[in-house]
Amino acid sequence: MIIRPADKKKDATRVGDVLSRAFHDDPVVRWLLPSGRGMHRMFVTLTRHVHALGDLAIDGDRVVGAALWDPPGFRQPPLDALRSAPGFLAAMGRRVSYGQLLQTQFHRRRPERPHWYLAEIGTDPAAQGRGVGGALLGARLGHCDGEGLAAYLESSKETNIPFYEKHGFRVTGEIRLPKDGPMVWTMLREPVS
Repeated sequence: MIIRPADKKKDATRVGDVLSRAFHDDPVVRWLLPSGRGMHRMFVTLTRHVHALGDLAIDGDRVVGAALWDPPGFRQPPLDALRSAPGFLAAMGRRVSYGQLLQTQFHRRRPERPHWYLAEIGTDPAAQGRGVGGALLGARLGHCDGEGLAAYLESSKETNIPFYEKHGFRVTGEIRLPKDGPMVWTMLREPVS
C-alpha cells in the first residue's frame, strides 16, 4: 500500500468513491442525506472545492482509503465557495441547510491556535482492519509533528474514538447537532517532538 497526495481535480471522483463506501453508515452523513443519495457528489465537491489537501491510500490499482485535510489558517477561497454551491445543491437538495448548520457548529468549536484539520478520513469497508486509516493518519501527522503543530478532528462515531486515541488524539468536547442530529466528539492531538 502506498500513500500519495490526491490531485484535487483528477482524483476527486476516486476520493468520492472510497469515501462514499466508507461513510455508508455514518451518523452525520445519514443526518445530512437520510436516503444516502448524493453522498458521492458531496464528497467530490468537498475534495474539489472545499478542502485544501487530500491523501489517497492505494493498494495495487485500487484506492482503499482517503483523507481530506486543511493546513493551519486555511480558508476556502471565495471562488471555490461559489464553485461548490452547485455540487452541494445537486447532492443535498433542500438538505443543504443541514450542511450549513453542520459547518457553523464545527467552525465554532475549532481551536483558535494554529492546527491541521482532518475533515474526512475513510477506508473502504473491504479494506478495514488492514492499517489503511493508520497509514493515512501517520503520513500527515508526521508533517504536523515536524512543524510542531496540533491536529484536530470531529469524530462522528463513538466507536472510532479508540482508533484516534491510539494515534495521540484525545476527546476535548461534544457537539450535539441540531434538528435531532447525532452527537459528534471533538478531538485534538498535540505534536510529538
